Amino acid sequence: MAKAIMIQGTMSNAGKSLLAAGLCRIFKQDGYRVAPFKSQNMALNSFITEEGLEMGRAQVMQAEAAGIKPSVLMNPILLKPTNDVGSQVIVNGEVLGNMSAREYFKYKHRLIPDIMKAYEQLSRENDIIVIEGAGSPAEINLKQEDIVNMGMAKMAKAPVLLVGDIDRGGVFAQLIGTVMLLEEDEKSMVKGLIINKFRGDKSILDPGVEMLEEKSGIPVVGVAPYMNIQVEDEDSLTERFDSNREVGVIDIAVIRVPRISNFTDFNPFESMPGVSLRYVKQVSELKDPDMIILPGTKNTMEDLQWLRQSGMEAAVLKQAARGKVIFGVCGGFQMLGENLSDPHGVEAGGSMKGMGLLAMDTVFENEKTRTQVTGNFGRVDGDLSELSGVELEGYEIHMGVTTLKKNSSSLTKIRDHASTQEEKQDGAWEKNVYGTYVHGVFDKEEVAKAVVRALGRKKGIDTEEITGVDFKEFKETQYDILAQELRKHLDMEAIYGILEEGVKEAEQK
Repeated sequence: MAKAIMIQGTMSNAGKSLLAAGLCRIFKQDGYRVAPFKSQNMALNSFITEEGLEMGRAQVMQAEAAGIKPSVLMNPILLKPTNDVGSQVIVNGEVLGNMSAREYFKYKHRLIPDIMKAYEQLSRENDIIVIEGAGSPAEINLKQEDIVNMGMAKMAKAPVLLVGDIDRGGVFAQLIGTVMLLEEDEKSMVKGLIINKFRGDKSILDPGVEMLEEKSGIPVVGVAPYMNIQVEDEDSLTERFDSNREVGVIDIAVIRVPRISNFTDFNPFESMPGVSLRYVKQVSELKDPDMIILPGTKNTMEDLQWLRQSGMEAAVLKQAARGKVIFGVCGGFQMLGENLSDPHGVEAGGSMKGMGLLAMDTVFENEKTRTQVTGNFGRVDGDLSELSGVELEGYEIHMGVTTLKKNSSSLTKIRDHASTQEEKQDGAWEKNVYGTYVHGVFDKEEVAKAVVRALGRKKGIDTEEITGVDFKEFKETQYDILAQELRKHLDMEAIYGILEEGVKEAEQK
């Protein structure tokens, strides 16, 4: 069985996912077979594996860092919030059903066999497993029958590294307070502390580190710097939403709907010089973009209602009437149609009018479409005509079935990886409005470059010097940079020692 080490945090967004990815990369570089694991992930950003199973994107990112294919074994439970008090529960990549928070809290212990079956299979196939926790292990109201923090550490007999976020302040109180709230047997599992997202001269921090070690009785195994690494984020806590307010030569605005999902679809534009990618949630923030993107959402109908109530729909329709490019992906694509119907209560139930920019109707069905796809854009006219024939790849994950009317043409031709089905039509376009069900549609360099060239041409700007990158290759360089930086700032000798110590303690137990 594999050696294990677990990354837990003092709070959500302390940097657990990134540190776990960095360790995966370091262990891979050092010649080990390594895999990530997170028993339960709550996120709206999800991914479809080659087998058509659904998992959280954080573990996909970590698998990429480890140099292996993503597997649903790495994330056996995925919770996708449907509203403020409930989630869609996905187990082993398949939808189990919708549950309220209270229902799931009572039910979750039944999923321990699924968790351990997945973990043990990964453990048999690898040398090291890097486990990620969720939120904080000191959430007193959630500790009963915990399956994702100390409960998971005990099941895996994994030593724990506890991470605190200094960038948001109070890191010493975070770390010491978390340790103090743990039970004695849990405290004994915490073998190292990490201060994350530090900016400045570390020597100034040294007295605090000494005090931290003295009061906690646990060594500090690293002070990791604040790193601007462009890899895919886990959930809506991402700093991407607030990081870019400046307007570039080519300006792309993504409407930040309340239940935005899979916003990683648009990351390729961030790596292109001269292009600004802005997430906007108020009409005043929209300004005058070259392209407006309506992203995926966990609840299309409720987010469309938000667009109406906030005035954002009227603003987008006004920009469309002015000839601006509008592009919808998945739920955003569904919103662009004429009618949405939910006869089975999959989302909000009932029916409502869409934005009316594409001649099509969508009906929400009980079965979820989950598949990886490859294909190409068909014959496209209008502002994005440069997309015609360009190859694409990505994945579908949606409940709706969309039917085009005679005024709309399909946007892409795609094939399902998991079957031998013939090519099928996807998406739609009409004038300056485009939409597709394919997540990751912009990941291929030629797709993103074609979009930027077309937007530049419309403005009379030569964008030849605005180069795109192959996003897969770009991410590889980012993982290497991440590993390089962590090697400088983490005591890897101590961390390897903790791995070995964990094996000995597990054998004694």
